[in-house]
Amino acid sequence: MHKILKNEEDYRNALRRIDEIFDAAPNTSEGEEAELLVLLVKDYENKNHPVLPLDPIEAIKLTLEEKGLKAKDLVGIIGSKGYVSQVLNRKKPLTAEMMRVLHRQLNIPADILLT
Repeated sequence: MHKILKNEEDYRNALRRIDEIFDAAPNTSEGEEAELLVLLVKDYENKNHPVLPLDPIEAIKLTLEEKGLKAKDLVGIIGSKGYVSQVLNRKKPLTAEMMRVLHRQLNIPADILLT
């Protein structure tokens, strides 16, 4: 039986166990154990290892990387090559229209773009 993770040792043990049963089939005892452990780990991480929100420029760069895109792919979406470079190098601010376009076309959460 698993319990609430209260310290780093519990957390590491849960991560190890998840690794051991990661490929367990759903609706089996190990599959259900894996689901429970993931919930416990997420809860522990949210309380003890919170992820700081990305700043807008870092979010844009990360999204480009994840989608296999380059800065040049933003040309025409948010402006010229020079303007894209200035935005990504923090020399020009993101405008409200750029935020709308980036949100719609790259699915970057609006709350990240607005920070």
